[in-house]
Amino acid sequence: MASGEKKPARARVVLTDISSRAWEHPADKGALVALRKLKGFDVLLKTMSGVFRERAWRLTLLGSAVRVDERQFARLHRLLAEVGRSLDVSDLPELYVQADPTLTAVTVGMDRPIIVLSSGLVHHLDDDELRFVIGHELGHAVSGHAVYRTLLLRLLGLGGLLSSIPGGAIGIRMITVGLLEWSRKAELSADRAGLLASQDPTAALRTHMKLASGGTLEELDVTSFLSQGAEYDEGGDVRESLIKLSLLQQQSHPFAVVRATELRRWIDSGAYTRILGGDYPRRADDDTASVSDAAQEAAASYTAAFERTQDTLGKLVHDLAGWMGTATTWLNERIRRANESA
Repeated sequence: MASGEKKPARARVVLTDISSRAWEHPADKGALVALRKLKGFDVLLKTMSGVFRERAWRLTLLGSAVRVDERQFARLHRLLAEVGRSLDVSDLPELYVQADPTLTAVTVGMDRPIIVLSSGLVHHLDDDELRFVIGHELGHAVSGHAVYRTLLLRLLGLGGLLSSIPGGAIGIRMITVGLLEWSRKAELSADRAGLLASQDPTAALRTHMKLASGGTLEELDVTSFLSQGAEYDEGGDVRESLIKLSLLQQQSHPFAVVRATELRRWIDSGAYTRILGGDYPRRADDDTASVSDAAQEAAASYTAAFERTQDTLGKLVHDLAGWMGTATTWLNERIRRANESA
């Protein structure tokens, strides 16, 4: 079926009052819950971003791209409305199509988020795949990822300046590494939002395959593609583990094959089905969300990732952490007994 050809309408579940916490990866959610507790922090970063910067983005798009509406890219306008309906979002961002042959999409702005799709993406993806991508970007906007992303960009820009201060380069590097790790997890969150919006796991997988291949599926195989993700997870010896860590150091996005594997893992966990069945956190309860619970969930997520990894370094870190935990328990017990006998 051609990219723009209409398919029979398929009913999608409307996730009434769904909170972004429903789709946020635990490592992403922990940071966001804490950030939302800091009243005024988002206002501060919006001020740092500057009204003029966001207006400059919008004016640039108005002058150089095509704004989607009922008459221009009407198909995309319809898909945005459908995505908003599924995620119960009434205040939708503006949507633009920009001339760019690569397959990219981005959400910019904190005050008034704007979604930008490349022309290459619009050309190569069908309606179901575009629905997933638009849902992904809407997930970024609803979660407020632009706040942290802006902070990351500011720190990257300050890297050269702070390198002249004793210890400054190390400090900024440590913070940037942490923010890049958050950014990669934020992409996994947005993929979940895209799936909840499109409610089509097959289309989500096709999208990742097209992102990895440059837009073609004719010579690809789903089983082989997913096996790549499993092979990447397995890693190999310590040397390959270290290489993977170095490859991720400057990456704000996970690799496409890894994203497909992670999304499939989330579906297999049963979380996706539970949410469609109505079992999800509500926006009305966002203010009462516990920071400590979110932090514990993030820690449990990393522990589970270490436990299931076949990566040599990952296993080594997990085993070392387990040994240290056992040693700590043994030492604490000895201290307790010594205090009791004293």
